Amino acid sequence: MIDINNSNQQRNKFYVRVLIGYAFAIFCFFLLFCRLWILQISRYDGLSKSADKNRIAIVPIPSKRGEIFDRNGEVLACNSYTYTIDIIPAIAGNLNEIIEKLKPIICFNPNDIRTLKKKISETNGYKPITVCNKLDDYKASWFAAHYFNFPGLELKARLLREYPNKDLAAHVLGYVGKISYKEIENLEKAGKIGNYRGSDLIGKKGIEKVYEDVLHGHTGLDELEITVTGKPVRKIRSIDPIAGSDIFLSIDIKLQKIAEEVFGNRKGGLVAINPTNGEILALVSKPSFNPNLFVDGIGSDSWNSLNNSLDYPLMNRVLHGTYPIGSTYKPFIALAALELNKKKISDEVFDPGYFEFKGHRFRNPGSVAYGMVNMNKAIVVSSDTYFYSLGLDIDVDTLHDFIKQFGFGQTTGIDLDGEKRGILPSTEWKYKRYKDKKLQKWYTGDTISLMVGQGYNSFTILQLAQATATLANDGVYIKPHLAIATRNNHDDFIRVTGFNTNKAGINIPLKQDNIDFIKNSMIEVAHFGTAKKSFQNAPYLVAGKTGTAQVYSLKGGRYCMNDINENLRDHAIFIGFAPANNPQIAVAIIVENAGWGSKEAAPIARKIFDYWLLQKEHKN
Repeated sequence: MIDINNSNQQRNKFYVRVLIGYAFAIFCFFLLFCRLWILQISRYDGLSKSADKNRIAIVPIPSKRGEIFDRNGEVLACNSYTYTIDIIPAIAGNLNEIIEKLKPIICFNPNDIRTLKKKISETNGYKPITVCNKLDDYKASWFAAHYFNFPGLELKARLLREYPNKDLAAHVLGYVGKISYKEIENLEKAGKIGNYRGSDLIGKKGIEKVYEDVLHGHTGLDELEITVTGKPVRKIRSIDPIAGSDIFLSIDIKLQKIAEEVFGNRKGGLVAINPTNGEILALVSKPSFNPNLFVDGIGSDSWNSLNNSLDYPLMNRVLHGTYPIGSTYKPFIALAALELNKKKISDEVFDPGYFEFKGHRFRNPGSVAYGMVNMNKAIVVSSDTYFYSLGLDIDVDTLHDFIKQFGFGQTTGIDLDGEKRGILPSTEWKYKRYKDKKLQKWYTGDTISLMVGQGYNSFTILQLAQATATLANDGVYIKPHLAIATRNNHDDFIRVTGFNTNKAGINIPLKQDNIDFIKNSMIEVAHFGTAKKSFQNAPYLVAGKTGTAQVYSLKGGRYCMNDINENLRDHAIFIGFAPANNPQIAVAIIVENAGWGSKEAAPIARKIFDYWLLQKEHKN
């Protein structure tokens, strides 16, 4: 007999189980609905973008770097095509086998292999990586002929920065090089990193660095649809890159070449300026270097040779080197004495070959005695004794404030990197410079040494050239510069940059009679004084001043060039401008450890003036 109660109980349990199952199913569908709501509605925008990132690849297209020209359109820095071999690791296969196959045209060293493997490990396998740069035509032809043996490798032509004049004007142009991690950080902070996607070069020195934003251009892109494995399917859109602008410099490369050749193997620097507009016509720092070495990464041997050289070829002596300037300081000291009413042109000083102050004798070179000397004669024969005597008349702070107007001890603001300020001494400077209270005090003897360009004086050759140009321009100070124009490759329109012109110069309050007197005295120096041999028979009028700067203190002893180490010998210096009655060019020259400025530096100026005033082709 069937138990009805038991049957009802089982039926009730079944219904409960069915209800629980329905509830569980409904709950699951509810969860699924909520998840779909989140995915399709709440987080749609974010997830859609993420999906696009997985589906769409942005491939940057590097821009063509602007080229650099001299004032006459001569190419100084350009882009030349070269061949490279790129590898797509996911397709290429075993790297060691590939390296072995490439041995007929490429010699890999262990460091190259390590670097290549590291780059491959940092990619998704489908990003092209450069295996070899700068393939010549023969190697490129060999690879093209054996291309079928290298799946995943591609032969490409790319633009390579090139400096056709090699070490000529290297300190002006600078160079480009691989972007460092520090530079990447700086680009990210400046919000410029996007414009360097796909680029691996950046301006490191000189014009290449200062005008990086102008030369670099704007990166383009290809937007590609890709598969899960990263293979491109189709191009969605493309933005063409915008080439960088070309830059025209004020230097004349022929003048630059003449100046560098005249130096030969000697160390030193030269700056030639147009006094009327501040344009740099030549800027020489010797020895120089070949900037092409840095473009694709300089080798360790080349780097050690340059970096460890005692001649410091990588240092721009004109901007970064600071020197005592010797007797080339005297025209500015004489002008200060006149403007400050400390001396009259007719005032005379007896020169017995030395100036004595409190038992210490400050000697003329070679202890030469000139007898009774006025200001004109003192400049022409370069009497140290006369100028030593001015140290009792002009206090150092008054001198500092006057000389500062010509740019001494100040950065000029030239469009190059690495310019030093130098030292224009004052009581405040010495107090801050030394911690010892005895050394902080300024003495009259310190001022006496300053009057002949020695002592604490330490200036750059650019500052000396700028001061000379300002004097030539009747006291109008014009900021020196190298870049004079840019050219946009799209509209081919030359835009002159907004540098100072003569009208925008700073007028130093000077009496024209005093300026004329100093200029006339400098004319006598060039044609009848210490520089007369260098400018003999010159068909133009030159105003100049020779100088010989001590590298170390003689402490009352006599100087004998042949008895001391070459690195301790005096520097030869010359400043000048021509034509003196209508200056078109002003120069400052230093030949390190060469001796007399009249023998070593002035002849260089003669060749510079001859070319610029007599030989050069006049071009716009």
